[in-house]
Amino acid sequence: MAPHPVIEYTSESSWAMIEDKFSPYAKETLAKLIKFMEDEVLPAIRVAHSQLPTDPERRWKTVIPIIAELKEKAKKLGLWNLFLSKAHYPEHGVPLTNLEYAVMAEILGRAGHIGPEAVNCSAPDTGNMEVLARYGSLEQQKKWLIPLLSGDIRSAFAMTEKGVASSDATNIRTSIRREGDEIVINGHKWWISGAGDPRTKLHLVMGKSDPTNTNHYNQQSVVIVPADAPGVTVVRPMHVFGYDDAPEGHCEVIYENVRVPLGNLVLGWGRGFEIIQGRLGPGRIHHCMRSIGAAQASLDLMLERVTDPGRKTFGKYLYEHGYQGTVIADIAKSRAEIESARLLVLSAALQIDKYKAKGALKEIGIAKFVVPEMALTVIDRAIQAFGAEGISQDQELAGRWAGLRTLRIADGPDAVHIQQVGQRELRRGPGLVKKAAERKRKEGLLMEKAGIKGHL
Repeated sequence: MAPHPVIEYTSESSWAMIEDKFSPYAKETLAKLIKFMEDEVLPAIRVAHSQLPTDPERRWKTVIPIIAELKEKAKKLGLWNLFLSKAHYPEHGVPLTNLEYAVMAEILGRAGHIGPEAVNCSAPDTGNMEVLARYGSLEQQKKWLIPLLSGDIRSAFAMTEKGVASSDATNIRTSIRREGDEIVINGHKWWISGAGDPRTKLHLVMGKSDPTNTNHYNQQSVVIVPADAPGVTVVRPMHVFGYDDAPEGHCEVIYENVRVPLGNLVLGWGRGFEIIQGRLGPGRIHHCMRSIGAAQASLDLMLERVTDPGRKTFGKYLYEHGYQGTVIADIAKSRAEIESARLLVLSAALQIDKYKAKGALKEIGIAKFVVPEMALTVIDRAIQAFGAEGISQDQELAGRWAGLRTLRIADGPDAVHIQQVGQRELRRGPGLVKKAAERKRKEGLLMEKAGIKGHL
């Protein structure tokens, strides 16, 4: 039997560790996805960038034609909503585990945002679909989830606020209050991904509905706000190192006396924290696997560059120069770091499958601060090998680096995850001290029995 084509994109060793955990359907879907990426998506990247107008107004009103074509092709191939596991969402999901999708997410990550969008696996839609599938009422699912699953509309998730330390979500100030049969929303958000897209029809907005509740984690609620509701104003797109990420964007949004029906409340009053925790776990792993794909693609570019006969200087390949001796070391380090990060994230995905996101908090937290930093380092090495071209628009490296740098802040900054993982480790301390004391006691008995006095 021929080896699975995935080993050309990941590694034989990592695939050997997880192959027996892949169903026949998952293996077939993964092979189909790789072929789709090779034949359709990767060749379309430059076309997609060219089809986005440079005009500052038109670029926010444009649905990129070739991406729309890719989505139709992916649907026909059955490469659609791959992130939504039937094990957790029987009615709407596909028969893939988080582990199986994690490998697919790495493949998709090689094509930036275009790969995931082509198969309807783009953030923030993925997290929003999970929220609606898990917590949404039947009416909410019919009105919003089904069109999202079909790829007919897009969405935004509005939590981060201007002038507020939003990494602590208890600080959120947006007001969500009931008036009769309506909910009234007032708030000032920013960095709201997807809010600029002309296809976006709903925002999931988190705000405070019970600010005096003694339990700070029961003060927040999540409500569905139609993107065209009166009082919703998209102020401007925020730029990431100069990139505006049109047409989706990351926008500043004001909600001023926005009124929606009471039926737009998700799950119930005061359930906001429960919703966002359920939303973030799998999403963080998806981000991490896509980041590994971006790192792997960048290492591949670096290898192409340093072994290109047309790029020789003074008659030597770049990796052959004495002053470029670090190139080989950089390649080796990048390979090792990618392999390590991949195994870490696959472990987290497996934990989610076994125990859901709540049972994989440690693994998710570690991956969240390890993987983006690794990917940034790998991409930076590739940029260095390319020289000036590496930081230009003629290569994807600068855009990849800018996008990945945001992941050290988005969904909780590194410091928060490091703190949580460290605190979790400290809980092991008392048990370790107790074991050490017991070991010392047994050691003393053995020394006494052997007639040994004092310590060796």
